[in-house]
Amino acid sequence: MSLQPVNPRYKPYKGAAAGWGALISVTQFWLDSKQPFKNLRALLKTNQNGGFDCPGCAWGDSPEDGRIKFCENGAKAVNWEATKRRVDAKFFAKYSVSQLREQSDYWLEYQGRLTEPMRYDATTDRYVPTSWDDAFSLIAKHLKNLETPNQAEFYTSGRASNEAAFLYQLFVRAYGTNNFPDCSNMCHEASGVALIQSVGIGKGSVTFADFEHADAIFVLGQNPGTNHPRMLEPLREAVKRGAQVVAFNPLKERGLERFQHPQHALEMLTNGSEPLNTAFFRPALGGDMAALRGIAKFLLQWEREAVAKGEKPVFDHAFIAEHTDGVDAYLAVLDETSWESLVEQSGLSLEEIEQAALMYRRAEKVIMCWAMGITQHVHSVATIQEIVNLQLLRGNLGRPGAGLCPVRGHSNVQGDRTMGINDRPPVLLLDNIEKRFQFKVPRDNGHNTVEAINAMVDGHAKVFIALGGNFAQATPDSPRTHQALQNCDLTVQISTKLNRSHLTTGKDALILPCLGRTDIDIQATGPQAITVEDSFSMIHASYGQLEPLSKEMRSEPAIVAGIAKATLGNHPVDWDAMIADYSGIRDLIADTIPGFQDFNTRVQHPGGFYLGNSAGARQWKTNTGKANFKSNALLADLLPPQVRNSGQTPDLILQTMRSHDQYNTTIYGLDDRYRGVRGQRDVLFVNEADLTRLGYKHGQKVDITSLWDDGVERKVVGFTLLSFDIPAGQAAAYYPEANPLVPLQSVGLGSHTPTSKFVAIRLHAAQETARIL
Repeated sequence: MSLQPVNPRYKPYKGAAAGWGALISVTQFWLDSKQPFKNLRALLKTNQNGGFDCPGCAWGDSPEDGRIKFCENGAKAVNWEATKRRVDAKFFAKYSVSQLREQSDYWLEYQGRLTEPMRYDATTDRYVPTSWDDAFSLIAKHLKNLETPNQAEFYTSGRASNEAAFLYQLFVRAYGTNNFPDCSNMCHEASGVALIQSVGIGKGSVTFADFEHADAIFVLGQNPGTNHPRMLEPLREAVKRGAQVVAFNPLKERGLERFQHPQHALEMLTNGSEPLNTAFFRPALGGDMAALRGIAKFLLQWEREAVAKGEKPVFDHAFIAEHTDGVDAYLAVLDETSWESLVEQSGLSLEEIEQAALMYRRAEKVIMCWAMGITQHVHSVATIQEIVNLQLLRGNLGRPGAGLCPVRGHSNVQGDRTMGINDRPPVLLLDNIEKRFQFKVPRDNGHNTVEAINAMVDGHAKVFIALGGNFAQATPDSPRTHQALQNCDLTVQISTKLNRSHLTTGKDALILPCLGRTDIDIQATGPQAITVEDSFSMIHASYGQLEPLSKEMRSEPAIVAGIAKATLGNHPVDWDAMIADYSGIRDLIADTIPGFQDFNTRVQHPGGFYLGNSAGARQWKTNTGKANFKSNALLADLLPPQVRNSGQTPDLILQTMRSHDQYNTTIYGLDDRYRGVRGQRDVLFVNEADLTRLGYKHGQKVDITSLWDDGVERKVVGFTLLSFDIPAGQAAAYYPEANPLVPLQSVGLGSHTPTSKFVAIRLHAAQETARIL
């Protein structure tokens, strides 16, 4: 069989990030919504005072900036949610669940908004209409029949508002459990764990304004062009004013290279663009900790040289003495770590590490940003603490233009944690709830996402309720997660659009259609606002702008309250009164959650209000009362022992990632513009030299297996190999398609986050066909 030399659906993209490509893409999604003129008015209210908060990422904005505040992917999110297409009883009468399972994730969500409550009928294998009262009664029946509340799992997506999340955690704790598997368990959990230990608060210390004053911005393991596009503008402005923007990413993402501003007429007319970085380093997967330690080791070397010469010190000794603990032990670790091990593990040359260290040293004010390229490794907590250590050496915490910036994903994932969605809740939160609502709260730790999956697999957990999200596809080890859900007596999905989780049912299953951010939410006292928290701890009000497609759709707070009332009655609050006027919920939040005093008044301020950050104020709520240097050991080998014990040598190390037409598990389209991929998602990006080494060719189809020593076969089939500019030994593929390869047991130390950025794989010529497309 002859092999064609290229894949016709792959063509490298030559344009800049954003610009004309983004405008064309936004226009296509806008027209495809089937109500373009209504959606245009809605788009202009995105992230504006009196408008609604973008349902996409959690990046913040300058409150004084009155310009358009949505990006390409934000516009996609709005038009995707605000569609005229409906998934109603007629739709479910047409398709059985088995038929729907055969469809792609993209096709499922493209069908439109869920518009009425549905119950799964196993006899006919179809969803059939049900009433809200019957749905609530069914949930209450299942919950009341459990032997213990710990047999129920209550999942939360980062889309949920502060009001919905607060009511949810209040109901669940009054019911009797802390089982809160959460989307943050799969992304930034390592950030929270690391930062709480190091600086006493699990949030970033910077504000939006700090980016205007930074001398250097390090962007680690993050692809803002796709995942946080509004971040591109402050990076561009930083480069223009002479600041250093230093990127660490194995892939040379277009969103970290060049940017064409869609709101700058001259730049668009001349098809110009501006650079987004001043240096780009490409570490090995998992090598960031070694690279950061190498920077710190150079700083220590230069500090000693400066002291010997009587020159200005490199370290901020006053800050270290007053505000930190453990520096001597950390410096000893730097001395003990060899340059050879740092170079080998980082994947960078000694000269590259020195260059990055010089850029860090020369900047008086440094912001360190990171995302899931840092957090989804076995040693992510230690890596983030290495980031903190580096900042502490130079006093880059608690002053303008400097600090820590974990860039969160979904638009209120940080707010949900603030509201108490936490399987390991802090004692202060539990004490406040108990004092305010006068009931004994559960004190034992609950289940995080991986623990919840294991509990369902083992049959210990029998009810699964999801407040948003697509649990079946967002989680690792997909066949085992799907089996976990199918083991349940009841699964409940509170959702805006159809997804794979609705088709991965328990013995009984419900779909409860909820309002989205774009929808007007009218309750007994009139239109309601909800609130969210961005990555900079700003609390914003959000007001829906569009009439809901159906009167059967209910708000997330109303659905939570309905479940709670059916299960607990009017305990510990009058649930109906809370829904009649959401200001009552915010009063309860103000009584319970620190920082929310006068919540209803302060949130009316244009741009919202700043919740504050103790580390940003140099107040250290740690076990020592100071910021802690953490002296973590560098891993002797990044390859897990379970892989070494599998008896096979990996061909490549895989990271999973998003395409550009994707947000979380939502697939907006089948293209990935910046990476040059069109109309396909089952692809594997591989270095050309690795293709030659392994005996494959660009465009060839392969099956992929991952390595682990538990005897379970983890495999995906029919992936197209794409020769790509990626470091040798590495590979990349989209999730959720590659999620079946991520072992459920492969989690971060201290965080339980799946290690989706470091998966050992082997390739095999596809059994169906070995020809090139």
